[in-house]
Amino acid sequence: MNLALRKNWKRRFLAIPIVLTGIGGVLMAFACAATGATPSGDAIERMKISPNYREDRFVNTLPVTEPPMFKAIKEWIKGGDHTVPQNPVSVVKRDKEDFETLPQSGLRITWIGHSTTLVEIDGVRLLLDPIWSERSSPYSRTGPKRFHGPPLALDDLPHIDAVLISHDHYDHLDKWTVIQLAGKGYRFAVPLGVGARLRGWDIPDTQIQELDWWDEIKVKAVTVTATPARHFSGRSLVMADRDETLWAGFAVVGPEHRVYYTGDTGMFPGFREIGNRLGPFDVVMAETGAYNQLWADMHLGPEQAVQAVKDAQGKLMIPVHWGTFDLALHAWTEPAERVIVAAAEQAVPLAIPRPGESVEPSKPLPLLRWWPSIPWQTAEQHPVVSSGLSQSVQQ
Repeated sequence: MNLALRKNWKRRFLAIPIVLTGIGGVLMAFACAATGATPSGDAIERMKISPNYREDRFVNTLPVTEPPMFKAIKEWIKGGDHTVPQNPVSVVKRDKEDFETLPQSGLRITWIGHSTTLVEIDGVRLLLDPIWSERSSPYSRTGPKRFHGPPLALDDLPHIDAVLISHDHYDHLDKWTVIQLAGKGYRFAVPLGVGARLRGWDIPDTQIQELDWWDEIKVKAVTVTATPARHFSGRSLVMADRDETLWAGFAVVGPEHRVYYTGDTGMFPGFREIGNRLGPFDVVMAETGAYNQLWADMHLGPEQAVQAVKDAQGKLMIPVHWGTFDLALHAWTEPAERVIVAAAEQAVPLAIPRPGESVEPSKPLPLLRWWPSIPWQTAEQHPVVSSGLSQSVQQ
C-alpha cells in the first residue's frame, strides 16, 4: 500500500463513526459530551403533540430507505477519487468592516462554507447552521476536517438577530460554535427536541425557541417558518438517539424579500407545498453535496436540488452543503459541476460563490469556475434518485 493510499485509508477509517452517523449507519463507538442531552420532561410532552411524532420518534412524510450498513462501510473505507482538494481552496477573506452596514438592496447572502450562511434580509441578520470548528465531529483529532478555514472570524460576525439550526448532525450543530454564539446572547431557533442539546450545554431556555414544521416566529420585520424536510437526526455514535429530535428547513419572509434554505433533505413532494405557501423565493439555498445513491433518500444530489428549487419557486439557486468537508465518495468539485449542467437544463438561475463571497440577487455574480478542473462523474454515470417519488415529482 503506497503512502498516499495508506493515509487516505486511515483518514476515512477513523471517520467511519462520524460519517455513518450522518447517513444512518449504526456503529458501536463511545459518545462524548459533544453529543448533548436528549429531550425529556416537558419537551417530550410537547413533541408528542406533533403530527410528525410517533412511537417516541419523529417520522418523515415520505419514508426513507436505509443504506445497507456494511456496504456503506465498505464503500467508505475504499473511498473515492479526488474527494479532498490537493491545493488551497479559493476563499474570499472577510472582516468586520465588510458587514458594518446592511445591504442597500435589502438582501445579501454570504456563504461561509458547507451550509453555514449569513443571510441579511430586510434589515435582519440570520445565521444558518454555523460551524467554525476545524472538524465536523465530536472529537478534536478525528472526523471530517475542513478544506479551508472560515473566511470570516467568528468574532468578526456582525450582530446576529437569530441563529437558525436545521437539525442536530455534527456538520450543522457544532457545540463549540454554538456555545460561542450563545455567549453573545443570541437567539436560537431549532426544530423540536434540538433545544435539549443546547440546554445540555448550559444555554438558557430564554435563548431557545423550538419549532415544529410550519411553526413561525417573528424576528423583527421578518417571519421565519420551519419547513418540512426528508431526513433524520441523531448525535450518538451508536445511534441510540435516532430521530429523537426533528429536522427542518427554513423559509424567511420579509416585507420585501423571501429566502428559503432546504436544510438536509432527500427529494419529496413537500417542496411544491413550501413554494405554494411561502414562495416565490428570491433565493433558495439548496443542499447539493454529500450525496450517493446508497443514501439518496437523505440527500438530494445536484439534479434533484435543482428540481427542488424549481418546485419551491426559487428565482435564484445557491448550492450549499459542499466544498468544505469530505462527507461522501464523490469528487469534491462534482456537486458544482453537476449543478451547473442541471440548472442549465432546467433554466434555473444559479450563483456559486466562493467561501466568503456575498451574493445580492439585484447584482448577480457571473458564474465562474473558481474550483480546479478534476475528473468527476456525471448524472448518467452516478444517478442519485430518491425513492418513493411519483413521476410528477421527478420532473
